[in-house]
Amino acid sequence: MRLTFLEPLYRQPGPFASVYVDTSRDGTVADPDAALALRWRRLRDALVAEGADPDSITAVAGTVGCDADVPGAHGQALFTAHGALVLQGELPDPPVRDTAHFGALPDTMPLIAQHAPEIPYLAVYVHYTGRHSLEAAGSVHVEAEAGRWPLTRVSPGERLDARVPVADWPHAAERLGRRLAARAHRLDAEALVLAGDTWARGILARRLPARLRGRVVAVDSGGAPRPGRALLELRLDRLFHGRMAAHDQVLVGAFLARRAHRGAAVEGLPDTVSALQRGQVSALFRNAPGRSAPGWLWVGPEPAQLALSKAELRSYGVRAVRREQVDAALARALVGTGAELVLVPERRLRLRDGTGALLRYADSAAPS
Repeated sequence: MRLTFLEPLYRQPGPFASVYVDTSRDGTVADPDAALALRWRRLRDALVAEGADPDSITAVAGTVGCDADVPGAHGQALFTAHGALVLQGELPDPPVRDTAHFGALPDTMPLIAQHAPEIPYLAVYVHYTGRHSLEAAGSVHVEAEAGRWPLTRVSPGERLDARVPVADWPHAAERLGRRLAARAHRLDAEALVLAGDTWARGILARRLPARLRGRVVAVDSGGAPRPGRALLELRLDRLFHGRMAAHDQVLVGAFLARRAHRGAAVEGLPDTVSALQRGQVSALFRNAPGRSAPGWLWVGPEPAQLALSKAELRSYGVRAVRREQVDAALARALVGTGAELVLVPERRLRLRDGTGALLRYADSAAPS
């Protein structure tokens, strides 16, 4: 996963206010606005206790709950710097608990984790009215959406909507197949998830370009699409649950191969931090973020200025040194050095200290 969406945040100097809040409007709470107001008061008190300035608190207050048009269960991640809102992210799932932090670095890893596994896909839902005959009256209604799972649950992707008379469907399906193939190519979609009427979607599947047919996954519709949510959301959730993006799987395979041959790969927090200091990391692998030990790193003003001890960082000539949580320090280093992040389940790859890295190059200074 590339973290370019965080670049505007890290261009700002700290301190930052980082807020994660449940903004669900899924019918489980009788008065969601009152519940959200109560949550915000608790978060505001936490920010005040950590020394947040009034302007930063005002900036968050003006944005909490502004996603009222997003239906169902979800949350918000909000980040301010010097009294201005810098980044707002929608969360496909509500946070496990509402949190607020004010400090020198933003707390971005919970937001990053909700972007994973970031699987590119194309969902297509074919409705059909009438009898299963090309001579019958009626129409075929096609909805398609391109996106990256799971973010499209709360930030719907580009939509296509077409209605075709039944008699024209075979020819229209061929034209539509070419359009879908172009969208899938632009996104590098891993799957075309196809649902709806068996007869009508079968015609479409047979007329897709050959390069796309092998990626078709047929599912039942799971009910009519919900406005404001991802097309085929429930079926996508079941299909992609526990799955890693194909790109991430390739990176894991490269890491395992290089590690086996003592190549350009490192494992464990000390060696990974050393590689980040030199800008060597191409992709960093993490098991469950926030659970590794030790829980803190020492950092300086620049992204690659991080170390396991204050003395080590001072030995490099860094004077402005402070202690930060591991995940906050790693996230800043990854964005600052243009490295990717792969969140990998322990059942797939258990890493020492929950951390490892694929390197851009190996040299005599890099541990193997």
